[in-house]
Parts: sequence; C-alpha cells; structure tokens
Amino acid sequence: MIQGKDILCFANDWHNDPTSKHQVMKLLSKNNRILWINSIGMRKPSVSSTDLQRIIGKLKSWMKGLEQINENLHVFTPIVLPFPSSELARRINTLLLRSSLWHYRKQLGMRNFQLWTFVPTMVDLAGTMGEDKLIYYCVDEWSKFSFMDSAAMRDMEIRLIMKSDVVFTTADHLYRDKRQFNENTYLIEHGVDHAHFSTALSAEHPVPDDVKDVPRPILGFFGLIHEWIDLDLIEHVARMRPDWSIVMIGKSSVDISRFAKYRNVFFLGQKPYGVLPSYCSFFSVGLIPFAVNELTINVNPIKLREYLSGGLPVVSTRLPECEKYHDIVQIAGTYDDFVTSVEQALAADSREARQARSDRMAAETWDAKVERISDCIEGRALK
Repeated sequence: MIQGKDILCFANDWHNDPTSKHQVMKLLSKNNRILWINSIGMRKPSVSSTDLQRIIGKLKSWMKGLEQINENLHVFTPIVLPFPSSELARRINTLLLRSSLWHYRKQLGMRNFQLWTFVPTMVDLAGTMGEDKLIYYCVDEWSKFSFMDSAAMRDMEIRLIMKSDVVFTTADHLYRDKRQFNENTYLIEHGVDHAHFSTALSAEHPVPDDVKDVPRPILGFFGLIHEWIDLDLIEHVARMRPDWSIVMIGKSSVDISRFAKYRNVFFLGQKPYGVLPSYCSFFSVGLIPFAVNELTINVNPIKLREYLSGGLPVVSTRLPECEKYHDIVQIAGTYDDFVTSVEQALAADSREARQARSDRMAAETWDAKVERISDCIEGRALK
C-alpha cells in the first residue's frame, strides 16, 4: 500500500454517508497524510430551503478552518462560486482554491503531494499546483445526472482524464468509456467493510426500535433515495404483496408522498453507518430497486456487497454490475419478475445460504482494493 505520501483529495462532503471515497481515504490515512477538500459544487444551487441550509452549513464549516478527523486526515470546506458551468466562475474558483490550498498545505507541512479527485469540476486546477501525480477516481457517469449541465460535465471530465496520470473506474461501462481518453485507466470495483457488515449474521444485535413492530417478511433498502430509485417499482411491489413490509432507510431527495396510503411501506430516514448491520440482521431480503437507464448502467452499488456480506438474499433490477453476481443475486427484468424474484429469494433462504453469501464477499474488502489501487499508481499492476 502507498506509504509516506501527502495527498490532496477533492470529493463530496466528508460528513455525508460513507462512500468509496471515504473508505479509500480512511485506509490511505493510516500511512499517508490526507487533506480532504469538501464538495466544490456540481450544479447551480436552487432557492430551495435544502440548498439554502447547505450553503449556510458550508459557510459555518469554512469559518472553522481545518477539521481533524484522525492523526493523518484533515478536512477543509472551501468557499467557491456555485456555478460549475460558468467559465468565469471556474477561473475565479481556481484562484480561490489555489490560494486556500497553498495556505493549508503550508500549515500541514505538505510539499510534494499527489492530487486525487473524485469529481471533474476541479479540472481547471489540475496541473497548476505542481502535484507529483494527478489521479482521477470515477464512480459515476456525471453527464447523465438530470440536475447537471450534461455537455459541461462531459467536457470537464474528458479534459481531466486526458490530464491525469492514472484513472480509476468502478464499473465496466465507465472503464470502456474513460479508457478511450487515457490508456492508463483501470477497473477497480467497489470493496466492502466485510468485518462490519458480516456482524449481521450474529444473533447479538438488538432489534432496532423502529422495526420492532414491522410485520415480516421485511424487504429492506438503505442508501440515498434519489432519482435513480424506481419508486414505481416499489409501489408495484407494495400493491401486489400487501403482506410484505418494505423498509426504506436513507435520506429522501425525491417526493415520496404517494406512499402515505400504503401501510406496508416504511421510510425510516437516514441512519448512522454503524447501525446498518443491525437492520440487515432483521431484513428478509435486500433490495436494489434502481431504474435502469444511461445513468445507472454505469453504477456499481456499494450496497450490493454490503447486503451480501450481511448474508442477505438480494433482488436487483438489471444493473450490469449486479448481473455479474447472477449466481447469488436474483436479477429481475420486469416489475412482475421482481415480485417473483423476491418470492424465490424468500423461499430459498437459509442460515447456511446466508453464511455462504457472506463468505463470498470476504476477499472483496476495501483493504484489498486499496492494495490494487496502490499497485496501479506505483506501476506494479498489470492491465
């Protein structure tokens, strides 16, 4: 694994739900110094209360300066103009960021450093700071999000890829697309905190209070409830099988009011990462109810390996990255197929099957992924 490096990392906000970004940087921070730069904005803000609250929160974080997460990991919230499609705004932001980062690098004693980014919006800064290496870690097809400027995001990403020394992608579709712009592109599929989620197999977990009275079987989901979740599919399952309970855990960024009339659908809101295995242990099936479109065919759901590490039978829509596990995951092509697949998953489940699914994930840890990433960066990996 990489050791003794200084790393500047552009990503989303540190205190959001843990993602691949968090997992990779937490592991690297054991032997390297990390300065994590919170989100610099991927879209123009709206006048909604949510965006206004977020802006206020960023101002408060900026005023605090550096936040220390552990001995080697610090977080910085920059102030930038939130107009990523504007060339003028990007130029101003580049100047602001370069000045701020020079100040904090000096404060932390960072001289020679690697520049990592999980987002393409910092492309104008890339190559201007004297970084030893530029590494782009691509987890989504940014140009396919409905709330972003598709053409601008695509242009920024292509320029970033062409500047980068190494590019990592997390799905086959992303790999094939990005590699045409940079031959030094690698496919690194997501890992899993297997030790954490496999505790769901233990009988020691107390029943979470908000599912104590939920009738079984429980079809469970956790993650951000956003545009990529097929709410029509969830409603279809709820309507067709009122004897099943559907538990949705996570922040909702879309309108879910239609489900108020269903007594078998429960939206529990966001939960701490640490308690997710407790919920897994009481789920009967783990759901991946993604709509299948140009955005999601590029997605590699982290929850897939988390569900499986917890032993759960899993039912998914036809996502290419989930179809790789068709021997242990039920894949459904239609709404009715999804209901049938859940029935089959419930009927075939057993304690032995749960243990086997969890064991299958034991080698897909984040530690193993970061070792592979390190080999790629240091030129030891084969294509």
